[in-house]
Amino acid sequence: MAARLLVWALALLLSAGSMTVGAPVQALAAPANDDIANATQITTLPFNDRVDTTSATPAVDDPTFCNGPGNNTVWYSLTPSHDGVVTIDTFGSDYDTVLALYRGSRGSLQLLRCSDDTATSSQSQISIRVAAGTAYSIEVDSCCGEAGMLSLHAAEAPPPPNDDFANATPIPALPFADTVDATGATGEAGEPLAPGCNIGPVAWSVWYAFTPTVSGSVTAQAGAPNVAAYTGSSVTTLTAVACSSFGGPMTFFATAGTTYHLQVGDFFGVGFPLTFRLDTAPAVHASFGFVPSDPSTLDGIRFIDSSTDPGGASFRSWSWTFGDGGTAEGSGPLHQYAVDGDYTVGMTVTTADGRSASATRPIHVATHDVAIAAFRVPSNARAGQTRAITVGIQDARYPETVRVDLMRGFGGAFDTVASLTLPVSVANHTTPFDFSYTFTNGDAAGGKVTFKAVATIVDARDARPIDNTVIAPITMVTGRSTGTV
Repeated sequence: MAARLLVWALALLLSAGSMTVGAPVQALAAPANDDIANATQITTLPFNDRVDTTSATPAVDDPTFCNGPGNNTVWYSLTPSHDGVVTIDTFGSDYDTVLALYRGSRGSLQLLRCSDDTATSSQSQISIRVAAGTAYSIEVDSCCGEAGMLSLHAAEAPPPPNDDFANATPIPALPFADTVDATGATGEAGEPLAPGCNIGPVAWSVWYAFTPTVSGSVTAQAGAPNVAAYTGSSVTTLTAVACSSFGGPMTFFATAGTTYHLQVGDFFGVGFPLTFRLDTAPAVHASFGFVPSDPSTLDGIRFIDSSTDPGGASFRSWSWTFGDGGTAEGSGPLHQYAVDGDYTVGMTVTTADGRSASATRPIHVATHDVAIAAFRVPSNARAGQTRAITVGIQDARYPETVRVDLMRGFGGAFDTVASLTLPVSVANHTTPFDFSYTFTNGDAAGGKVTFKAVATIVDARDARPIDNTVIAPITMVTGRSTGTV
């Protein structure tokens, strides 16, 4: 039974079509637009095409772009009849595509745009401003050696309804938000770009119009490169009011009854889907710091503004009160207190559009000051002798804990040989720090040593450290003796 079934199956295969036993499997032919010389002509928009790229091949002179040399490339060409914005994509393809757009001829192609993956898929999309009569070449490749069924779409991006100044979208009330696809937006002849934003001419823009019923500061933002506000009745007679660059917010003071034209755009490239927002300006956050952080009456204290404005406006004024009757203007004033104590510092900051905010901070002024008032060392000694060394500390302001480091100098360098930490009270006398030091054969070999004392207040900064370091007169050292003094 099994043998009969095998014979029947073989006969069926031999009779199916033109296939014969031993005939080679025929490979799929390369697509017609496999080479740039045979690029599929895009004569009208919108354009849609599906092609199997499984057998597509790269040419030796295919350019390298995006993710490396070509794998399974096919080509299209486009020569637009008028200026505009064209969007090309590979959405619907069943493999990971790579898309590139060139200007020029074979052997001298200039890459204009390249797309591997979009934000949401492994397919590709390009939007570009094209010029009438210019020939463009479109190359579709595959990522990572993949291939399959390609879906290519090309269409002209239509301008949005508020593309022109005359068709500005009205803003009836705040808060206001509007989402618009500005991919096909254009620039008008004579259209300005506010000074301080960028240089023109404008490549693309969309427009809004706002007439407030009450005066106040407003903030506009669109995530676009430039947002600008103007007054005026025509695109060629506008006066700039405010602008912002790099997608930041723009804040300005809007007077009731005045119409403001708000421009969102840029001086190069093409637009994109964006959301424009206009709302009452946010509150300013006032804050400041100061250095040093542990000031004394001997310090000039630098106060530093650190205020921020979520509305992105600049600051025009700063007013300060220091709690001791002193005042100042400016973003970084310098102030010195005459008496130790606790003070409250206040600052009021005002933005260019007139919004204000205030902040206060306490400041504690304490002048810590100790000094080395005496430093007694022997004038001479012998190797092996242990001699007394005393450092006297005087305290001028507050009871302190003081550390004294005793250092021995030889050959221009000092090494710490002993340290003492003691409480020091405010008094008319000095507090002694008593050390002892045993002179060495090395001291004797050099013939002399020098001692240095350094006093440091523990847990506080000495306001006048100049008198905290003293170098004693030289001690002459001779050979070893048998006793101690």
